[in-house]
Amino acid sequence: MEKKILKAVEDGIKAIECLKTPEGLQFIQNAARLMADCFRQGNKLLIAGNGGSLCDAMHFAEEMTGIFRYKRKALPAIALSDPGHLTCMANDVGYHDVFSRAIEALGKEGDIFVALTTSGNSSNLVQAVPVAKALGLKTISFLGKSGGKLKGISDLEWIVEGFSYSDRIQEAHMTAIHIIIEMIEHELF
Repeated sequence: MEKKILKAVEDGIKAIECLKTPEGLQFIQNAARLMADCFRQGNKLLIAGNGGSLCDAMHFAEEMTGIFRYKRKALPAIALSDPGHLTCMANDVGYHDVFSRAIEALGKEGDIFVALTTSGNSSNLVQAVPVAKALGLKTISFLGKSGGKLKGISDLEWIVEGFSYSDRIQEAHMTAIHIIIEMIEHELF
């Protein structure tokens, strides 16, 4: 068991080291600046994902509306996680429309839609990004594996490659999210 634990720790470190690549660093910088500009202009973030990535979306939103490192003005961010909306859409139309429909309801030009997906192939996110762009939202995708169907679609994207399982990709995504929030606070406050 000790060898398996050590291997898991080494894989976790390898995932976090993806942030140090030129692509990772540039993504963090560009995402933080884009989001800070969005907030300066009075706009908001809409954030979505499935499963653990939806939990990460909720975490991202609460760090914006709550307090991250310092007490400061709340920043407008919404995780597209309302169970009434999700189950209504999934039941009446299909799960593939849950996020695009929420973007239609809540998004406006100048907002940012953030997609979190470890495969890049979640049909509801693949469908949501073009809808967001058509409505004038900027789009940012946190991707994994090969980037999947979402690769090359968003205005800004980062692909955590080299991992077969979602957990390590999500760990890298969440670390990037925390650093982005730290940089947003630095930029705005």
